Amino acid sequence: MNKKQALFVCGTDTHVGKTIVSAWLAHHWQATYWKPIQSGLEEDSDSQRVAALANVTCHAEAWRLKAPLSPHQAAAQEGIDIQLHHLTLPSTPRLVVEGAGGLLTPLNKTQCIAHLIAQLNLPVLLVARTALGTINHTCLTIEAIRARGITLLGVVMVGDKNAAQCTAIEHYAQTSVLAEIPWFTPLNPSQLAQLAMPTLLKTALAHTNITDQPSGYLVRSDNTRDAIGQAHNHTEQA
Repeated sequence: MNKKQALFVCGTDTHVGKTIVSAWLAHHWQATYWKPIQSGLEEDSDSQRVAALANVTCHAEAWRLKAPLSPHQAAAQEGIDIQLHHLTLPSTPRLVVEGAGGLLTPLNKTQCIAHLIAQLNLPVLLVARTALGTINHTCLTIEAIRARGITLLGVVMVGDKNAAQCTAIEHYAQTSVLAEIPWFTPLNPSQLAQLAMPTLLKTALAHTNITDQPSGYLVRSDNTRDAIGQAHNHTEQA
């Protein structure tokens, strides 16, 4: 069996900085990048942005949808039915997978991004912006992640530093803020390369091992439900 590492970058909402975090992480973690579902093709795709920012390999999207809408709407406009049961991870030693929108963003009539995460069996790195309302949005998303039995690595905050927000999220959600990333001005490869990964995030990445089984299925090789809880000595009550 070949050991690999992979994680899923999910946001509390759209436009919270998932692509910036994915590019930054792929660069420093020396990983490849995959956006299974791309909605909106009028401008550069997220894969093109990550390739330009991080200089990493980007795998082809499973679905490229023209309209910049929720995937279920964009797919319906093109007569496409997004089905997840045949979707598998690209074969690569390390992989950063980026979602679309938030955890409950619909993909079809019955499935959402959470189903995609479950299908791929990956731990989640949650991205949130440092804006008013983020404590509520982040805690709600984390509650939904745990309710579905998905492993949470921790949270990355994007925007102006706000210590009070980080403290509140760690306290109320019983997780860890693993990194804080600014809205880079300008946003370029040099800026991303200069911002090193914090030690706490590196520790969390140790909980991203997956194993190729002979049957072709990918399974997590650890049983942690909230990996960063161990890294930060938090104990989640059953």
